[in-house]
Amino acid sequence: MNDHLFVLSGTRMTARASGALWLADTATLCVSDLHLGKSDRIARRSGFLLPPYETRATLDRLAAEIGALNPRRVICLGDSFDDLAAAQTLDPDDLAHLGSLQAGRQWIWMEGNHDSGPIALGGSHKQTHVTGGLTFRHIALPGALGEVSGHYHPKYHVPGIGGARPAFLYDTARLILPAFGAYTGGMRTTDPALRGLFGAQAMAVLTGTRAIALPLG
Repeated sequence: MNDHLFVLSGTRMTARASGALWLADTATLCVSDLHLGKSDRIARRSGFLLPPYETRATLDRLAAEIGALNPRRVICLGDSFDDLAAAQTLDPDDLAHLGSLQAGRQWIWMEGNHDSGPIALGGSHKQTHVTGGLTFRHIALPGALGEVSGHYHPKYHVPGIGGARPAFLYDTARLILPAFGAYTGGMRTTDPALRGLFGAQAMAVLTGTRAIALPLG
């Protein structure tokens, strides 16, 4: 088994080794923090040029998950674009690729702190999405129950496994997804801003070649 199965608010969930979340009962795929167009945004704001391949790499990773699971619904948990200008200036090939992934599916763009306005790329745009006892949003709210969010790009450090890995974090109240984008940093899971959102029995699920579940500690 390369993935990790668990239950939040009565909903069966699968934390996939890729960093995507799969809800099999509703055929829903959920990803967070794609940060498409990050190299473009850095070039516009700083003049520093990076190889412009992260958008294509991220879309290819997303295409692999969609191809494997054939979801009816895709929820992107915010910061899907590195800023709103990036959403408007996607390379035509990347734009066509994204359109092909959206075709025939319900597609929900959650509002993030990087992409806080509507985007004209198909699908719906929401601050929160509530369904089946779960609330999907970009940034976790203290005291929320049944919450699925992103934003923090959690990374869990275990000596001897090659540095910090992107990780899902969950307890009985909430789940925070890792960043799915190919070019994203991260926050250590020991950071008080992140650790303080979870109870004593919280778990981390490390991503990579397989999902590894460990106590958050």
